[in-house]
Amino acid sequence: MKKLSVLTKLSLCATITAALLVGCSSPSKTETTAAASETAKEAAQESTGTDTASYTIGITQIAEHGSLDNCREGFLEGLAEEGFVEGKNLTVDYQNAQGDTANASMIAQTFVSKKYDMVAAVATPSAMACFNAAQGTDIPTIFTAVSDPVAAELVASLEAPGSNCTGTCDALPVEDQLKMIRAMMPDAKKIGIMYTTSEVNSLTNLETYKKLAPEYGFEIVESGVAASSDIPIALDSLVTKVDCISNMTDNNVVNNLDTVIAKATEAKIPVFGSEVEQVVNGCAASMGLDYVELGRQTGKMAAAVLKGEDAKTMPVQVISTSSLCVNSDVMSQFNLSVPDEYKDSYTEAE
Repeated sequence: MKKLSVLTKLSLCATITAALLVGCSSPSKTETTAAASETAKEAAQESTGTDTASYTIGITQIAEHGSLDNCREGFLEGLAEEGFVEGKNLTVDYQNAQGDTANASMIAQTFVSKKYDMVAAVATPSAMACFNAAQGTDIPTIFTAVSDPVAAELVASLEAPGSNCTGTCDALPVEDQLKMIRAMMPDAKKIGIMYTTSEVNSLTNLETYKKLAPEYGFEIVESGVAASSDIPIALDSLVTKVDCISNMTDNNVVNNLDTVIAKATEAKIPVFGSEVEQVVNGCAASMGLDYVELGRQTGKMAAAVLKGEDAKTMPVQVISTSSLCVNSDVMSQFNLSVPDEYKDSYTEAE
C-alpha cells in the first residue's frame, strides 16, 4: 500500500476542515427536517404506487350496531374510491366506545396524543369527543351519523363549519316516517318515542316529531331515559299509552332494540324503525336512510381533506333521501300491509 507524505496529509486535513466550515452554513434544522419529510413522502408515494403518502387515521364509533357499522364500512369504501386504501397507503386504528361516553373521550384523546393525520367519528357522542380532544391541534375531525352538528356545537353552521371539523348529517326523514305510519295505521292516534335525555340528536329529532305529528293526526307520547337500565321500566309504561312506537337513531335505545321490540310485541303494538338494520332486526318497517351511502360520502370528504382541502370551509353534507323497507314477517304479525303508494318502490329486509 502506498504511504502518504506529510504534505499530502496536511492537504487532506485542510480539505476536511473546509468541508466542515461549509457545513456550518448549510440549511437550518427546520429546512433539513422538511426536506427529509418530503423525501419520506416521495418514498411512500413510490412504494404505494399512488399520488398520496401514507396516512394514519383513527376511527371511533360510539357503539356497535348495524347502522353505525354500515357507516364505518361505507366510510372506508369512500376513502378507497378516492385512492386511500387500508393496508396500502392507509393505516386505520378503529376503536369502539361500547356506548360509554367516557370511553369515547379516552379514545379520542389517545388518537390525538398519537398525532394521527385525521380522527373520524361515527355518531354524535364520539364526534363531540374527537372535536374536543383535537382543539388546539391541526388534526381534522370528520364526522358521520350526526343529526344536528350545529346543536352539538361541532360546527358554526352547515354551510361554513368554522373549525377544523366537518362531515355528514343524517337528518331523519321524520315527515316521511309519519306519512308512512299513517298510511299503514289509519286509525292510530298516539305514537310512542323513547329517547336518551343526554343525546343531542334525539332531542332535536323529538322536537321535529312533535312539531309535525299533528299534521298527520298524531300525538307524540315521549319517554326519556338516562341509561340502558331505565329502558325496561320506561317501556312498561309507554306501551300502555300508545298505538305504536317509532324508533329514532338514539344510540342507547338502538343498542337495546331487542328489549323495545319484545315489550312492544307483548303489548301487541308494532315498532317502526328509522333505518334498514332496525327493520332487519325486528321492526315492522321504516322510511330510512342508506347508512352505507352516508358513510361512503363521508369517506370521500375525508379523502378531500387528506388531499389538502380545508375542513373549516367544507360544508356539512346533509343526507335525507329515504326509502321504505319492510319486514314482511313482522308486518303480517300486526296485520299491516304495504300501502298502494309504496308498492312500486319498497324493499324487503333480508
